[in-house]
Amino acid sequence: MQAQESKNVLGGTLQSCSSDPETGFYRTGRCETGPQDLGRHVVCAEMTQEFLQYTKRQGNDLITPRPEMNFPGLEPGDRWCLCATRWLEAVEAGVAPPVVLASTNEVALEEVDLEILKAHALNPSEADDLGAS
Repeated sequence: MQAQESKNVLGGTLQSCSSDPETGFYRTGRCETGPQDLGRHVVCAEMTQEFLQYTKRQGNDLITPRPEMNFPGLEPGDRWCLCATRWLEAVEAGVAPPVVLASTNEVALEEVDLEILKAHALNPSEADDLGAS
């Protein structure tokens, strides 16, 4: 149980990222984080084939299902909470998947500049929304 409601990078209430497949470190559908989440899975992104192949080459296979880890395997179009540092690596490699700002945890701002996130927003008008929920 959380002491307070998580916020998104726009300052609003953190919105759901995906319930099908159910994402988030805690599999709540939201990019929430806590002490057990060492990778800080806080960036809600919509998967692309390019990114899935890139991250697999980096040693993080997000395509193959792993039922023992409650992981369904991802396809292009699925939304998933990514580690902020891996997403930033993908930006630098030119293969970053688009992000859902309202569903990206404000903790991501400790690793990634808001302007970079906005530049990769799935819905660019969301960046002008000021996080209203």
